Amino acid sequence: MTYLAALGYKLPMLSRELVAASTKPLVLAILAEGESYGYALIRRIRELSADRIQWSEGMLYPFLHWMEAEGLIESAWKESDTGRRRKYYRISRKGGKELKVEREQWLSVHETLTRLWKKTSPTSL
Repeated sequence: MTYLAALGYKLPMLSRELVAASTKPLVLAILAEGESYGYALIRRIRELSADRIQWSEGMLYPFLHWMEAEGLIESAWKESDTGRRRKYYRISRKGGKELKVEREQWLSVHETLTRLWKKTSPTSL
């Protein structure tokens, strides 16, 4: 939970475009922490983003299938602690390399925006 959310401020949701653009690096980064199944990925991103990024199953599962077809992630059916079979995903070697590229690109965007925003304040716009 962010500081503002803890104070009771509702933070705005991210735009669809930004959510779409960030899905690949977010999935890869979460899976770099360890294997996970689809619904756990959805819960993790909501937790990390303080509910500002909300993936649906209808959005995430086709994306995971695409990532698997691209060789960025791998999957295996396993029995969960509750005895239910779930498809667990893990980052592949190719996905690890892609995560490094994505990280550098997103850091470049972040650094550029930070430099620009230091020059202007929201109230001056």
